[in-house]
Amino acid sequence: MSQRLAAQFTRPAVRVLLLLLVVALTATGCGRNNKDKVAESRPVEAIYAEAHADMTHGNWSGAEKQFQALIAQYPYGPYTEQAQMEIAYAQYKSGKMDEAVSSIDRFLRTYPTQRNVPYMYYLRGLANASRDTVFLQKVWRLDSSRRDLSTPLQGYSDFNTVSERYPNSRYAEDARRRMIELRNTFARHEMDTALYYLNRGAYIAAATRAKYILETYPQSKYQYDAVAVLAEAYTRLDNKTLADDARRVLQMNDPQHPWLSGNWPDYPMTIRKLNPFAGEKSALDNEDARRQ
Repeated sequence: MSQRLAAQFTRPAVRVLLLLLVVALTATGCGRNNKDKVAESRPVEAIYAEAHADMTHGNWSGAEKQFQALIAQYPYGPYTEQAQMEIAYAQYKSGKMDEAVSSIDRFLRTYPTQRNVPYMYYLRGLANASRDTVFLQKVWRLDSSRRDLSTPLQGYSDFNTVSERYPNSRYAEDARRRMIELRNTFARHEMDTALYYLNRGAYIAAATRAKYILETYPQSKYQYDAVAVLAEAYTRLDNKTLADDARRVLQMNDPQHPWLSGNWPDYPMTIRKLNPFAGEKSALDNEDARRQ
């Protein structure tokens, strides 16, 4: 009898508890949905202002998320166009170069005639120019000319687009300056290769690379080093006519070049290569110090 009564009282109690649990869960869900609706119903100006505040304080990740939320809620309009540009810039500032380039490419496809197109090409140049920088290069200051140059070459092309297509834009002058810096980087890359061949007695290969520098990167920072390589290579090959021509060009244009006094190229000591913390060094480093 007592067991039957207990069962009768237990069943309703369980039903009441289950009912209360369902009500509680429903209320929680409604509260969350209401909050989501409030968030989704924010005016575009408010979202943009909050994202811009994140940008001002250097919170690039937060700004990127806010601008993405703006685009999701308002996929069309001037705020959306600006948000796409801001996303690319936030990604660039936070070091996400691949994502920045993808965002810029998407913008250029969507808005090919938008008034900020020159800026987007310029920003893509900045991202591509440093796209393959790795942590160890930042820490140990490894020479950028010894990296894979495919993406810096793309950056050079981006800056050239700004310079040629939009010569009157506010970004054209800096784009041209950065093109000069990149051209010097490319020339140094080729010079290191030429000196590598020269050091190993591959004089024809060294002369070929030096001529390539003079033809491809005229007026670069390393043009007279290339002439010095020619002079040294032709001297080693016993080609007196070409060696004398190179020497004469060097004497006329860079009379203080150390090759003329027999002190170039100045290769780094072999023992330095055994120290992984010493950073990379080439025969050009002393030459750079001389120029300064």
